[in-house]
Amino acid sequence: MLRQRVLVALVLLPVGLAAIIVGGLYFFILVASILGLAAWEYAQLFRAGGLQPCAPLVVGGVLAIQVARYLVGFEADAWLVPLLILLSLTFHLVAYERGREQAATDFAVTVAGTFYIGLMGSFLLALRELPQGQWWILVVLPAVWLADSAAYFVGIRFGRHRLSPRLSPKKSWEGYLAGIPVGILGAPLLVLLYQQLGLPPDGPITLGHAAVLGAIMAVFPTLGDLGASMIKRQVGVKDSGNMLPGHGGWFDRIDSWLWAAGIGYFIIQWIFLSL
Repeated sequence: MLRQRVLVALVLLPVGLAAIIVGGLYFFILVASILGLAAWEYAQLFRAGGLQPCAPLVVGGVLAIQVARYLVGFEADAWLVPLLILLSLTFHLVAYERGREQAATDFAVTVAGTFYIGLMGSFLLALRELPQGQWWILVVLPAVWLADSAAYFVGIRFGRHRLSPRLSPKKSWEGYLAGIPVGILGAPLLVLLYQQLGLPPDGPITLGHAAVLGAIMAVFPTLGDLGASMIKRQVGVKDSGNMLPGHGGWFDRIDSWLWAAGIGYFIIQWIFLSL
């Protein structure tokens, strides 16, 4: 399992790094593709649990939000959000009229998936569009991966106290707490590495900023992982898909990204870039 995870990561990492550095249309296509696949898996998860969210609306809504974020930033949200909600409600009203007794619950699942994956995922694009956005992303996301990796390995070796027995029995407090100092130290080390390689331009990213971001990325995005676990456990499915050997599906992989992108964007925008 670990070998498969590493091999998949080694294949995907250059693609992701290239997209982050190049940005623009290339980054948009990559993000939209991943989120679209994750949205499809999300809908199929609930269908496995007996509900009937509208997969085309979930995927279409997620993609529409990405297109809007790429073209006009946040300007379209005022009309796009209500439009997607009304379209979803209309679809499920018709479904109820045709005999679907759980149409109201289906509607809630459709809307939740559209905005949890679509809106939160769109902050990856928004984060990239910040001043020096490529370097902010290369601090935010790796900080999550470093903290998660530390939590995984420490948890396997020393984990004794379950972090969330019902949601994720394999996660331990020992692993979770070990990930925090790794995030705090790892993010500044990444910045130092980038500086040694002569990569980042002059700008607002400091070691202090990186340490704060590392701490936040170690503490909060775990909730995204637990959220995906909640959905999978409710419907009785281990993984959201099988497209990524050793990792499961795309929805499994982006669970922490959704939190990291949104929280990272606002921390950077409101605090660091306003200094």
